[in-house]
Amino acid sequence: MARQIRWFCLYLLLTIPLAGCGAPLLVGGVAAVTAASGTYIYIGGELKTDHAAAFDRVWAACEKTVAQMRGTDVKPYREIGQGSISAVISDEKVTISVKYKARNLTTVAIRVGAVGNKVSSQLLHDKVADNIQKN
Repeated sequence: MARQIRWFCLYLLLTIPLAGCGAPLLVGGVAAVTAASGTYIYIGGELKTDHAAAFDRVWAACEKTVAQMRGTDVKPYREIGQGSISAVISDEKVTISVKYKARNLTTVAIRVGAVGNKVSSQLLHDKVADNIQKN
């Protein structure tokens, strides 16, 4: 039985990358949503994705998104290669984490509320992506 499970897991690991974009995936309680613009991973209430842009450009897009959404009680914290922005948007606490990954690759993780809200996080990710393209 254990051997069958290992073969099945190996099969999944080899076939999932061939599946293409647009299909949601749920593996071991971790949801990953694929989209045309990239891959979104929803883990522990945070929705994460990578953007093909420099850290400074993504950081500026995140700040612009919070301003556009009329965020209040905004608390940015930035270090070299990483930072976070905490704010209250529509009476929900929002935390946006930005982390340098490579020269033109930056990871953004968004949590809305105490336990996470995937739909609201996706909306904010879409606005961040739009602001990255506009800059």
